Amino acid sequence: MAKKILLGCIADDFTGATDLANNLVRAGMRVVQTIGVPAEALDTDADAVVVALKSRTVPPAEAIAQSLNALDWLQKQGAQQIYFKYCSTFDSTAQGNIGPVTEALMAALGTSFTIATPAFPDNKRTVFKGYLFVGDVLLNESGMQNHPLTPMTDANLVRVLQAQTSAQVGLIDHAAVAQGEAAVRARIAALQAEGVGIAIVDAVSNADLLRLGPALKGMPLVTAGSGVAIALPANFGIAPSVQAAELPAASGLQAIVSGSCSVATNQQVLDFIQSGRPAFALDPLRISAGVDVAGEALAWADQHIATGPVLVYSTAEPAAVRAIQGELGVEQAGAMVEQTIAAIARGLVERGVRQLIVAGGETSGACVQALGIAQMRIGGQIDPGVPWCFAASDVAPEGLHLTLKSGNFGTADFFSKAFAQLTP
Repeated sequence: MAKKILLGCIADDFTGATDLANNLVRAGMRVVQTIGVPAEALDTDADAVVVALKSRTVPPAEAIAQSLNALDWLQKQGAQQIYFKYCSTFDSTAQGNIGPVTEALMAALGTSFTIATPAFPDNKRTVFKGYLFVGDVLLNESGMQNHPLTPMTDANLVRVLQAQTSAQVGLIDHAAVAQGEAAVRARIAALQAEGVGIAIVDAVSNADLLRLGPALKGMPLVTAGSGVAIALPANFGIAPSVQAAELPAASGLQAIVSGSCSVATNQQVLDFIQSGRPAFALDPLRISAGVDVAGEALAWADQHIATGPVLVYSTAEPAAVRAIQGELGVEQAGAMVEQTIAAIARGLVERGVRQLIVAGGETSGACVQALGIAQMRIGGQIDPGVPWCFAASDVAPEGLHLTLKSGNFGTADFFSKAFAQLTP
């Protein structure tokens, strides 16, 4: 590698990785995101590397193994601090994987204390008195209670995390955060004296995150959503710069593939359709019946793609999702749709798409793997948590622009806004 990296990041899904990388770029770091753990050192110059895993919903032992493998590689690149990134809705299964992975990383790094906060005020994720809010409502009233894989029915993060870990979980509340670095460090010392190993941290604004940041300098492991990332580059003497986000000029055809069933993505799909643009809905029951739905979608795309962006989607309302899961099973339904969308994404790129939006975390993971993408350069932000990236694919060796959008992120007009940003 051209130089040792400053910050080494481990993300538990692919969209979450770009979300984190986006905030680091905004704060001035040059960032490379890898898809999985690289086989060798990266031949590139970067301040931070984000290793994107698909570990959010796998069994805890597998998530731990993947994360420790990523940690080992990052340490070999000289990473001075490790950042374990999870979703801003803190979603995980009842068994983990946030708690088990955090414990394993702490043990590997020989540290007895770390913090945990999914706060991301730019996307209306705030933590107060240890409770996670999405906009103006508690997490368990936000729609996340209906998540098909990781339903969240409790907004109390101390309680949620304590159920997943043997470490004692405490709280650094807003009163301490509001007073800044010295007060946060004093609270950390007090919690450690009480035997606390992991502390949930309140944050209701970016100002809170920026006050928290200096207190995290030198902490071997930070665990968080992507919000805290805005405050870490300054600890390494880095300031925001336009150069950090530069990507090559965009060209080629435009397409969107969406596998997310979140409220935000449902609105984005509806906005695209209501604008009169072409959209193709995937039927999971036809996929399960053995119909070549990917072939049908690509044949349909051939008729429309030359005149502007097209959308292929499996997005559906929660009731429809539950009905399909009831017939096929949760895991089978999800994996089947993901693989179909991934095959469609590859087919679209083979047809000349060089500006591709992928909506949904699991969908993004399947698509980047289907496209043979190993690493991405992170560019400018479209909406909070969602940047454009640039990557070489085995079907587009010259590179393509790609954005991996978390299902919950983005305004209703995200799709049109994203393509407009790439237009010279």
